[in-house]
Amino acid sequence: MRRIALDVQVDVPSRSTRKSGRRALSRTARIHRAAWLFVSPAAVFFLVLIAFPLVSVVWRSLHFASLTNPSVTGFAGLENFRTILDDDTFWPALRNTTVWTALSVAGEYFLGIVSAVALAQPIRGRALFRGAIIIPWVIPIVVAGLDWTWMLTPDYGVINLWLVKVGLLDHARFWLGDMSTALLTVTFVNIWRSFPFYTLSLLAALQAVPQELHEAAAIDGAGAMRRFVSITLPHLKTVSLTLIFIHIIWTAINFDFIWVMTEGGPLNASITVPIMIYRYAMQDYDIGAACALATMSMAFMASAFFVYYYGAVRRSRPRRVQGGVQ
Repeated sequence: MRRIALDVQVDVPSRSTRKSGRRALSRTARIHRAAWLFVSPAAVFFLVLIAFPLVSVVWRSLHFASLTNPSVTGFAGLENFRTILDDDTFWPALRNTTVWTALSVAGEYFLGIVSAVALAQPIRGRALFRGAIIIPWVIPIVVAGLDWTWMLTPDYGVINLWLVKVGLLDHARFWLGDMSTALLTVTFVNIWRSFPFYTLSLLAALQAVPQELHEAAAIDGAGAMRRFVSITLPHLKTVSLTLIFIHIIWTAINFDFIWVMTEGGPLNASITVPIMIYRYAMQDYDIGAACALATMSMAFMASAFFVYYYGAVRRSRPRRVQGGVQ
């Protein structure tokens, strides 16, 4: 009977290999510790100034609380939310908030993209126009609101004076005191102030569009509008969605512009949800109801974020398929 010898080789890591592996692990651990060290200030800032107040608002929305009567305490459940829904001004405020937000964002985007395309053209004095268009955006909201309030007054406002002189109006009109025009007037002023932010963002995106694509399309016979729709707009999609989403949130929670110009009047014609929150908290001193309405607003903002993230961001990512990226 013959014996067959099998040579089996077992790779045993050497001492130097084990040491280098331990050094790599310790180096990775040091990097992780350093990363947490640098992130910790932002994490503390988020927890103390953002997370804790948000949780506190949700907690207070489930309890009775009053600034003038400390004895009003206890668990309220959904009673504060029922108070909000039973308020006669809630649904008009919700409708005004929707109109104010939709018209503002649509007007800002339209003026922003038109002005961005105009400023992207090789015209004389382009740098001067680019610098001047940012002026409305850098003016503080309170200053802009007071200035427009003075210009729109029927007694000495220059807007009424100009409109009467050119024949567009027979007599001066109280734009901010009329229930049919108060909200639309404030919306117009908000568009005037906010559209330069769209202009600068879209202008930067326009400058990143390859010029070769426009030249090739022009050679193929595509007109200016066709090139804009087929080439320019697709390259502006990401920037446009980001701008629209951010400004939906900024406009929906905007308080100071409407408060400075109309305070929600006349007769609640321009009242919005942020104005209602302020009235509950600082005029009625009902902190529980104010927190309940703020919680409802936060729920809407969170829903808008998830719709934007899963509907726009995730779909725009390239899909991974077997053997590559589609």
